[in-house]
Amino acid sequence: MLVIGNGESRKGIHLGNNHDLKIGCNAVHRDMHVDHLVCVDRRMVQEALSANIFSRIYTRKDWANDYKDVKEVPLLPYTGTERWDEPFQWGSGPYAVLLATNLSNDIKMIGFDLNSKSNNVNNIYKDTDGYDASTKRAVDPRYWIHQIGMIFKCYPKCKFTIYQLDDWQIPQTWKLDNVSVDFISNL
Repeated sequence: MLVIGNGESRKGIHLGNNHDLKIGCNAVHRDMHVDHLVCVDRRMVQEALSANIFSRIYTRKDWANDYKDVKEVPLLPYTGTERWDEPFQWGSGPYAVLLATNLSNDIKMIGFDLNSKSNNVNNIYKDTDGYDASTKRAVDPRYWIHQIGMIFKCYPKCKFTIYQLDDWQIPQTWKLDNVSVDFISNL
């Protein structure tokens, strides 16, 4: 199972001939077919539906019934007390990784950069409809780090391989027996 985030590290990487099932986030459908598309922003759900893509689309539980043939993202596998543990605070990336745990025990991740190499937005779709301008300040990745880290902890039998550039640093909380990092060129 390949989970595709929208970090700029995946720019120029061709994933179309990969035979793994694919889960993507938001506007990934603009570039490639994915089997499952996670959109927790209403604008992204509407864009995907308007594009008549042939992917199974998932969104927040509160909104899934507002759309025909759109499924709910999975329930969180834990209960927490902090804001970042609230389901509404989860973005498409963490939900896509969570969905993957329901479909496979061997999960490959690409485009989960977390940090920007500059102070500005790190997203392959910046400056396009539904996304921030490239001049906007980068998003603080602490929520993503915590949320994806909780998935890694809650699913110790799943093997997660993160494909990244050689200068990428894995967050300390992700250094678990079921998580490894490989070069993006090896995907």
